[in-house]
Amino acid sequence: MSLLPPLFAIGLAIWTRQVYLSLAAGIWMGWTVVAGWNPLSGLAGAIDGTLATATDPGTAAVLLFTFSIGALIALVEANGGVQGFVAWVERRRFVTSGRRAQVLAWVIGMVIFIESNITMLVAGSICRPLFDRFQVSREKLAYLIDSTSAPVCTLIPFNAWGAYILSLLIGVGVAQPVPILVAAVPLNFYALAAIGVALFAAVRPHDIGPMAKAQERTAGGKLHWDHATALADPEDIAPPPKEGIPRRPVNMVLPIVVMVAMMPLAMYITGDGRILDGSGSLSVLWAVLAAIATAGILSRVQGLLDLEEITSASLHGAGGLTGMALVLLLAVALGAVTQELGTGQYVAGLVRDAVPPPVLLPLIFLTGAGIAFSTGSSWGTFAIMIPIAVPVATALSLPIAPFVAASMSGGVFGDHSSPISDTTIVASMASASDHIEHVRTQIPYALIAGGIAIVAFAITGAVI
Repeated sequence: MSLLPPLFAIGLAIWTRQVYLSLAAGIWMGWTVVAGWNPLSGLAGAIDGTLATATDPGTAAVLLFTFSIGALIALVEANGGVQGFVAWVERRRFVTSGRRAQVLAWVIGMVIFIESNITMLVAGSICRPLFDRFQVSREKLAYLIDSTSAPVCTLIPFNAWGAYILSLLIGVGVAQPVPILVAAVPLNFYALAAIGVALFAAVRPHDIGPMAKAQERTAGGKLHWDHATALADPEDIAPPPKEGIPRRPVNMVLPIVVMVAMMPLAMYITGDGRILDGSGSLSVLWAVLAAIATAGILSRVQGLLDLEEITSASLHGAGGLTGMALVLLLAVALGAVTQELGTGQYVAGLVRDAVPPPVLLPLIFLTGAGIAFSTGSSWGTFAIMIPIAVPVATALSLPIAPFVAASMSGGVFGDHSSPISDTTIVASMASASDHIEHVRTQIPYALIAGGIAIVAFAITGAVI
């Protein structure tokens, strides 16, 4: 019975491809089991449990962060910061070839690690004109920014992704979640492999599979195949600057620098002088709010936007990430009811004698990949897998960090390959490429990184 909620959510997601419906149904199923199979009591429990999750200080902080990052994205676009940075790069001629354009996209993905969507939006806005100028396919841009956004975010403990993982670890009773998350970073083999493969693909002269055909088409002067169109105009993601606003790079660079610098400082403050004891969820909220304040002050001091325009742009951006916030809330609520049912302990009992460690870690990785591919949500996958994987490690007296890393790697791998993933869709939007072509051209590279991760997890399982 304890397996029903996650299995029900997975099965419904595969059938309907609706992550919201699937997560909500899994929550309802879990509380129905808790209520002795009374569906009405289960519905009441699901509502109460979700509300309790939403009012938890850590979860509330991450939800507020999600809305705030949308506000920041819209604001730095509205005050001309993004376009100003693009113009500055072009004037300085840092990029003089297609290979340098690809490396620049990779570097931006590595540097802006606070949140995956803002990484892709910034990298896409900056590099898209450069890729077009040097006749590098937009599919290649979509792949590079997709492969350095979520993977890099999972390797940084002090950002939105780290705060989310910490909240899940706390939810399953891990007493020292920050050291566990830090220990999982070098074991996050898919993220490391995806970043390495992306860098190799950026610097080598030839592409593989469908990507090679896309590059051949672009070199011939065609941005898209005849049957393909760009998923969306990038300007639809955030309001463009109004006429007459000067495009200054500082309006984008300074808020992002403040955000990146504020994260460890906030961890230090909330941890009373110890970064590892700080609140990840609260710190990441402080960081993005500081960036919004910086962008707003810059807009007012330079006379670019009045208070009404700043508010309007911020609300527009915040509203654009409502869906992501809802996924987060439902994912955490499903993880809570899974913990209530003891799903992880039951699975631990099944695998204690049946599955050897060399097979167990790759199995967790592949299971997480299947869930993420089906739902398009790495965060939803984390909420399902971590409450299962952590108790398994505890019951088998094995270190927790490799199991957390396998859950994270599997979630990112499946999400990276899924056509219904929000990050995959944003990558197509940010690069102005056809979405299906982005998925087709990216999968061979994702499979290479996935194969490397499976081997690495098998070796790790054999030595722990």
